[in-house]
Amino acid sequence: MNFFTFHDYYNNQVKLAFSSNPFSEQPGHVWVICVFKDQWLLTHHPRRGLEFPGGKVEAGETPQEAAKREVWEETGGEVNTIEYIGQYEVKGKADTVVKNIYFATIEDLIEKADYMETKGPVILENLPRDRKSLSNYSFIMKDEVLTHSLQFLSDNGLLPASQQRDLPS
Repeated sequence: MNFFTFHDYYNNQVKLAFSSNPFSEQPGHVWVICVFKDQWLLTHHPRRGLEFPGGKVEAGETPQEAAKREVWEETGGEVNTIEYIGQYEVKGKADTVVKNIYFATIEDLIEKADYMETKGPVILENLPRDRKSLSNYSFIMKDEVLTHSLQFLSDNGLLPASQQRDLPS
């Protein structure tokens, strides 16, 4: 299996692969890179900061169903298309977490009274290139998972032309 290995913001070992379920057939978590009207759709987590939507897969749902639910809960985004692109495994000090990565285009944003554990949607024209030094970005946005995922999307013709500017130089 061809995969990337690196350490995350908290120095946990991360393995990332753009293949079908390389680490688990039933991952416990999902993470969704979202585009709405050629802009990035993130959410604002009150403790972690800005990040793409994601969370736990609940009992009785598939990871893809969880991905759509998390986008809705955290942003009010109605998913138009969603595609599995890869999976990563984080070996933490206490446990190991496996997340599926999805890429979604959002058809519409519906204003909600409650965005669950977040402060709701954040739309950005560009992702800052140096997110590591920015305190308003979540640790989830500060490792190589996002960098490699954006490159994968670009290499496979999935990244909209307007978002090509956010690829690493």
